[in-house]
Amino acid sequence: MLNVVGLTPRHIGPDLRNLASLARGGILGPLGGVVPGVTCTAQATMLTGMMPAQHGIVGNGWYWRESGEVRFWLQSNRLIEAETIYARARQLAAQRGEQFTCAKLFWWFNQGAPVDWSVTPKPHYGADGSKVFGILGTPDDLAPSLERELGPFPFHTFWGPRAGLPCSDWIARAAAWVLQRHRPTLTLVYLPHLDYDLQRFGPDAPVVAHRLREVDHAAGVVIEAAREIGARVALVSEYGIVPVRRPVLINRLLRQRGWLSVRPGPFGEMLDTFNSRALAVVDHQIAHIYVRDPADAPALAEQLRSVDGIDRVLDRTGQREFGLEHSRSGDLVALAETDAWFAYPYWLDDSAAPDFARTVDIHRKPGYDPCELFVDPAITFPMLRVGRRLMQKMLGFRYLIDVIPLDASLVRGSHGLIPADPRDGPVFISDATTLAPPTEMTGVKDWLLTVVGLGS
Repeated sequence: MLNVVGLTPRHIGPDLRNLASLARGGILGPLGGVVPGVTCTAQATMLTGMMPAQHGIVGNGWYWRESGEVRFWLQSNRLIEAETIYARARQLAAQRGEQFTCAKLFWWFNQGAPVDWSVTPKPHYGADGSKVFGILGTPDDLAPSLERELGPFPFHTFWGPRAGLPCSDWIARAAAWVLQRHRPTLTLVYLPHLDYDLQRFGPDAPVVAHRLREVDHAAGVVIEAAREIGARVALVSEYGIVPVRRPVLINRLLRQRGWLSVRPGPFGEMLDTFNSRALAVVDHQIAHIYVRDPADAPALAEQLRSVDGIDRVLDRTGQREFGLEHSRSGDLVALAETDAWFAYPYWLDDSAAPDFARTVDIHRKPGYDPCELFVDPAITFPMLRVGRRLMQKMLGFRYLIDVIPLDASLVRGSHGLIPADPRDGPVFISDATTLAPPTEMTGVKDWLLTVVGLGS
């Protein structure tokens, strides 16, 4: 199963030789999405067949009330509170005296997953704050074997201003290697790079046609390897991307109205979660809003409903409509208007921005930041600055690769909502023509169980 991020039914045309061929000989259709339509929630929904209210993955990150921290991009499989496809398949196979094996290649929630082969991005962090890129795999010799065979994983192209094709190309070749050598019963493969320019430049940008051909070639590497071993092929995506023209800086608004507090310091203003009456954890086109005193939620919801760019504000009752009512969800959940998205900045003046704001720092920022896909256009010679910072690193000095812009208006594509036209949402393609395809993400798990011979 290939997960081609950002691909929609509308994208499948004759220029995509491999994907169009797969669709012509099999099944192609829209796949009903989930809210929020973001990576972690969509993947957890497909893996479990449950909605966020049951599996607990309410976004790419959320506010941990116990510790007062916003944490994004956690990888523990134990965060999923419902049974996954690989756990269920292994149990059913054991009951029947059969064997089930699974490879999970760059899908999220990889650490601790009960699979036979896994690879996931996992940098090394030094005590002095330094970071060295790396991948983590199981069994222990898998990641080293792949890098010996394919070269180092191009981590700088997985996220950040240089994000692009090399990471998807490497993952595709790694998947082919695993398929040919180990022949897993189920192989989950994540190809991310189409997503990057769709966010940078929008889904209607001229460059998108070229990116589609690139991802078609990467997918073709996996499809060919699967066919060589007689495996069936399916393809899904997590969401479609819509054009956006306006960011909603919801935390800045909360601060201006007295709901959010910060702590000034030597590294800029930091979010003070314990003294804030409310704060928003933004995630593309949705925002989880956590309110210290639940009695304040109705008044805050009324204020937010009048904000330009916000379409709906869901209380706990409203969240049930989307299967999103979970203890990890905000007391309120804001949904953006179709052409808007939520940006995380909470400072009122860019001179007070925290030092991490101008860097790629997916774990420290209290919200998703697509500005990390850009180099600040205000920097005249950005590569000179990067070179200077790397020289500081080589000499043992502390440094920041501070090239990320603070201008959220640069972003042209976003996602998170259910599209008005299903052709602009997630897609499902398969060569398993004898099986009725899933029409919703919640149906993917049972469909996979049937394909591998473990369904009811």
